[in-house]
Amino acid sequence: MEAEPPLYRVAGAMGPSGEEAGAGGPDGVLPEGPELDEFVGAYPDYNEEEEERRYYRRKRLGVIKNVVAASLGAMLTYSVYLGLLEMQMILHYDETYREVKYGSMGLPDIDEKMLMGINVTPVVALLYTPVLIRFFGTKWVMFLAVGIYALFVSTNYWERFYTLVPSSVALGVAIVPLWASLGNYITRMSQKYYEYVNYKEEHVEEQRRPPRGAHTPYLVIFQTIFYSFFHLSFACAQGPMIFFLNGYLYEMNHTLYYVQNCGTNSHGILMGFNKTVLQSLPRSRNLIVVESVLMSMAFLAMVLILALCGSAYRPTEEIDLRSVGWGNIFQLPFKHMRDYRLRHLFLYFIYTGFEVLFLCTGFTLGYGVCAMGLERLAPLLVAYGLGGAVSSSLGLFQLCLPRQVPLVAGPTVHLLLVFALFFWAPKPCVLSHSWVFYGVAVLWSVGSALSKISISALLGILYEDKERQDFVFTIYHWWQALAIFAVYLGLNLPMKAKLAIMLVTILGALGSYLWMESKLKRRLGYRLPRIPRPQHKVCGYRYLEDDNSDESERESAHSPASSDSEEGDAEPPGAGAAGPAKRRFPYEQALDGEDGPGQE
Repeated sequence: MEAEPPLYRVAGAMGPSGEEAGAGGPDGVLPEGPELDEFVGAYPDYNEEEEERRYYRRKRLGVIKNVVAASLGAMLTYSVYLGLLEMQMILHYDETYREVKYGSMGLPDIDEKMLMGINVTPVVALLYTPVLIRFFGTKWVMFLAVGIYALFVSTNYWERFYTLVPSSVALGVAIVPLWASLGNYITRMSQKYYEYVNYKEEHVEEQRRPPRGAHTPYLVIFQTIFYSFFHLSFACAQGPMIFFLNGYLYEMNHTLYYVQNCGTNSHGILMGFNKTVLQSLPRSRNLIVVESVLMSMAFLAMVLILALCGSAYRPTEEIDLRSVGWGNIFQLPFKHMRDYRLRHLFLYFIYTGFEVLFLCTGFTLGYGVCAMGLERLAPLLVAYGLGGAVSSSLGLFQLCLPRQVPLVAGPTVHLLLVFALFFWAPKPCVLSHSWVFYGVAVLWSVGSALSKISISALLGILYEDKERQDFVFTIYHWWQALAIFAVYLGLNLPMKAKLAIMLVTILGALGSYLWMESKLKRRLGYRLPRIPRPQHKVCGYRYLEDDNSDESERESAHSPASSDSEEGDAEPPGAGAAGPAKRRFPYEQALDGEDGPGQE
């Protein structure tokens, strides 16, 4: 039986002519000339410049994918949260529903404690938000916060005190970290997009800071995309009302039978509103179906954040995040408040928190529902959401106009509307002027879109010499949380008092902001916290000591190459007072080529 030929040639085997197979010359030396070029040469059609261009094009598309995924995740999260909260509050308000479904469980008391947990807990968010972002990372804080929102949705399957109240407290804990991480993430994506567009520039290749205002156009565009999706959440949140709950509601002649005053003459929340608003009680099976749909949307938001959102920073930068020191991370938000630019924006931050809550509670309930009935609640919020999504495109005017224009235009629109609402007291059960309510909602959304996009972009512009703005966005959204807490405390105030507070806040925000701009125009110096240099304690890990991504350009310009000992870095070998020298890491010895002094 003949032996089968080997599948592969054996090295050193002799060919039919007596020469070694595969040998190009004596002693197996490879041939020179064209044959060698074909063997080890580069791919003949390879174009290095074209491949580099394609690589950075994929990187830019990845950044756009990250922005869209984060925006969609935030939109789905708030759509589910607002829609579920709105539906549950209406069901729990109905007296018959509470007695038949839950008996003596005390749903109004549970709802009050649940709202307290959502609104009071963010007051202390300044203490833990930066630590969470620096410990878990920007993307993972976004994912964990969206997961807590999904947890809140899941607890509504079994409405009890020990499910609703703890989940609402956890939700309050997650509000400020979610928004701070989202703001930092969108700003970081604009910086990365600038790097990928200008990858041939010298300062990008050498990883130096770009010129001032370089990434501002991309920041404005990405913030516009984000808030366009976010305002859609107010419209999408009305799905449970439109497709499910509106079929069970009484008409306005029943719900508004005892209502006497609306608009500027109203007091509290829907005084005289009928205690029964449901014609028939929805079946438990239908409620479970609606909550399951909402739960699937919340889970989809988690998947979007986890699977489609890329990391904001490289692994070495994440190590830099945590090596600054946890005590310093805890203190730095408070130290940032010494900057007069942030102090002058505090009232603007409060105003942006007031205006959304006033639209959702004061105007929608005190004007719209009070005059047109509960079945008009969803169309009003849909008009606000769609108007905000469309008018967010006005934020792109920052690309061609001074930044003061949109920052003043948004509060000015709200100022005129608040002044008009002072003199408007619509009559209950009158629909002849219903178009006015929708017009006010749309105009209010224009002011909201301009102010929110402009202030978020402004923070990225003012602190563009820092790669991370998590401290700044934490302060911004913490003041917003304080404003929301103040609105929660003043729900039962007369409408004239609410309008007066809004009026004073808008005027104060505009005046304080313009004062800040005048100081910047006069080039008054502002105070920034001194960021400690990273303290690296990992032996054998080669780290670029000169790279401190928390350090601003101003700090690096005024500090020497080797930091002081108070900043956390060791003194150079042989310098300083006598005493035992610090033992140098092996990679430090390798860099110098010889052992430094003081080695054992």
